[in-house]
Amino acid sequence: MADADSSKSLNGLLNGIAQIVYYNNSEITEELLRNELYPDLSVEEFHVLLEKMKGLLKSVASADMDQAQLEAFLTAQVRKQGGGAVSSAQAAALGRFWRSQRARVRESLLALSRWEPALRGLAWRVDLQTSASRGQHQPVSAPVALLELETGRAGEDSEFLCLEFDEEKVNQVLQKMAEVQECIDRIVHQS
Repeated sequence: MADADSSKSLNGLLNGIAQIVYYNNSEITEELLRNELYPDLSVEEFHVLLEKMKGLLKSVASADMDQAQLEAFLTAQVRKQGGGAVSSAQAAALGRFWRSQRARVRESLLALSRWEPALRGLAWRVDLQTSASRGQHQPVSAPVALLELETGRAGEDSEFLCLEFDEEKVNQVLQKMAEVQECIDRIVHQS
C-alpha cells in the first residue's frame, strides 16, 4: 500500500477525479486512472481509495475551504478512527492539490450552477410623447417602458428580446418581483 500513498500517484488520482467530476473530461475514466496510477491494486482496493479521495475532494470543494478550514478538515480526517480515516500522505496530497486547484474547481462549480441561456445585459428606458409635430395640440400619450434583454449561451452570440410595458404592466411586474423577494426571505429565514 506504500505505492498507493505515493505523492505522485495521489496527485494524479486527485487530478483525474477533478477531470471527471469538475472539468467534464470524458477521456479520463476510473479504469484509466487505476491502470496508469495503481496497477498493483485490485479493482476493489482501487475503488475504495477512489471513492475516499472523491468524497474528500467533494467535501473540500463544496465548502470552498480556505487554508485554515482545509488544515482543520485534513487534521480531523487524519485523526479519524476507522475506514474513513486518511493517511498523513493522503492529507498532504489533498492539501497541495486544493491549494493549486481551488480557483479552477470553484470556477467549474460556478459554471455548472449557471442557468443557460444566461442574462448578459439589460437596458431600459421610458418613452413619453410630449406634443405633436408642428405645434398641434393632441392629448399626451401614456408613458411606455421599453426593456431590452440580452441573453445567450456560453460561446454563442447574444440574442436580444425587446419588451414594451405600459404603467399597469410595470406595476404587475414590480408586484411579482416583491412576491418573489418575500418567498426568498421566508426560505432564508427558515434555514
